[in-house]
Amino acid sequence: MPDTLIEVKNLKKYFKVPAGMNHAVDDVSLTINRGETLGVVGESGCGKSTLGRTIIHLQEATDGQIFFDGKDITHVSGKKLREAREKMQIVFQDPYSSLNPRLRVENTILEPLKHSGRFSSRQQLREEANRLMELVGIDTRLRQAYPHELDGGRRQRVGIARALALNPEFIVCDEPVSALDVSIQAQVLNLLMDLQDSMGLAYMFVTHDLSVVRHISDHICVMYLGQLVEKCSTEELFKHNMHPYTNALLSAIPSTDIFHPMQRVQLKGEITSAINPKPGCRFAARCPYATEKCQEPQKLREISKDHFVSCCRAEEIAG
Repeated sequence: MPDTLIEVKNLKKYFKVPAGMNHAVDDVSLTINRGETLGVVGESGCGKSTLGRTIIHLQEATDGQIFFDGKDITHVSGKKLREAREKMQIVFQDPYSSLNPRLRVENTILEPLKHSGRFSSRQQLREEANRLMELVGIDTRLRQAYPHELDGGRRQRVGIARALALNPEFIVCDEPVSALDVSIQAQVLNLLMDLQDSMGLAYMFVTHDLSVVRHISDHICVMYLGQLVEKCSTEELFKHNMHPYTNALLSAIPSTDIFHPMQRVQLKGEITSAINPKPGCRFAARCPYATEKCQEPQKLREISKDHFVSCCRAEEIAG
């Protein structure tokens, strides 16, 4: 049986705005097993980054439950929150703005080690910082450099080393390679996968790049305007996707096959607002298969084994 590390039940995160309530994350349920990667994909603004930040308590949930290793951490505070945060870390999207420009590389990594209280001497702190920098491939000559003196790939390695400082079990990777060159993206992805194999880490990998998520993820959740519309294994998603929105996303992946060009799905219509959304499918306004039945509330349901889809016409469309 899979060893579940993260379990999220009916999680909601709303933001109050002048026009009402923005349903950034709306009734999301998922699980992440130890040593596995859950990819979360969708358009910009779909709520995937907010979902990750809410799980690790960078933002507090409006409703729902978050379990870590079987323990409810939804409303923890004080010492329990600090203990939970040591086990859950994040690698941010922008490796420049997420680093303190006034701290050298070594000091950036030393900072969480000092606050942890786990080390009794300066020598132990320095040895652990050196170990982390070697682990992520930061050259000795760069350890006294400032962030502005590094390229994007090296900055992101510093961010990864900082996230690993307290030996976490779960890391939210919030589009960690989207700001990097393609060749550097591959290096950082391979580093993350090597670290996962050696340390048994669980990842939630947030991205809009389906080629990247296919490479690194064991399972994938597709989000649209705060809700999950499809979730299954990576292999299943790319072979038998069932939601019209997932199909449109996959059709946008560039292909090098000139003999079998991909048939692009062009979505038309206005994007529904996430502020005070009406009941029903939020994708219906852009869906070519929409009917009156789509105006009714949609729930994730298991269409085939471990393949969940939020679409009342999923079987009909797939067939």
